[in-house]
Amino acid sequence: MDASDKRLRLLLLVTVFVAGTSLGIGVATFEYAEGTSYFSKDPEACVNCHIMRPQYDSWLKSSHRSAATCVDCHLPHEGLAKYLAKAENGWNHSKAFTLQNFKEPIQINEKNSRTLQQNCLSCHAALTHGMTASQAFPDAEAPKPGQFSCVHCHQDVGHGERATMGVLDSYPGRAGLQQLRKSLKNQ
Repeated sequence: MDASDKRLRLLLLVTVFVAGTSLGIGVATFEYAEGTSYFSKDPEACVNCHIMRPQYDSWLKSSHRSAATCVDCHLPHEGLAKYLAKAENGWNHSKAFTLQNFKEPIQINEKNSRTLQQNCLSCHAALTHGMTASQAFPDAEAPKPGQFSCVHCHQDVGHGERATMGVLDSYPGRAGLQQLRKSLKNQ
C-alpha cells in the first residue's frame, strides 16, 4: 500500500467519522428538542422552548383558544408560504433560544406582524369589511393607511392578559376607544 492510498483511507475514515458524529449529534438534538412536534399544529410544540410558556398559558385563557392555534395566527395559511415561514421561524427561534439572544417579553418581528395582520383580516373578513380605525377613534387624529394593526386595539385577544403591556394607556386616541367600548356595552 503506497502513501497516497494511506492518505485516501485516512481521509475516508475521517470523513466517515465526522459525518457519523454530525449525524448522531443532529439526530440526538432533534430528538431532545422534540423536533417532530414542530410538524404539527399542536400549540404544545410552541412551549418546547421555555421562553414561550407565558404566551401559551395566556393563549389558554384567551378568546381564541377554541378557534385558533398558534399556526392559524402566526403563519401564512397557504401551501408553500406556510411551510417556508414555519421553517424560517423554526430556525430563527431555535437559534435565538440556543444563543439566548431574544428580548423579554418576546416580541413579534415585522414580517410575522404582517402575517398576523393578514390572518386577522382573513378570518374576520365578514366583520372587518369596510371598517376603519377612524370609525373606532372618532376623537383622534385620522390615522394614516396601515398605521394601526388589529392587535393595536385587540392586544389581549390571542394571548389574553399577557399581551396587554400598557400600549393603550399611552395612545392619544384612548378616549375614543373608551367611548367606543362604553357604547358597545350599552347596546
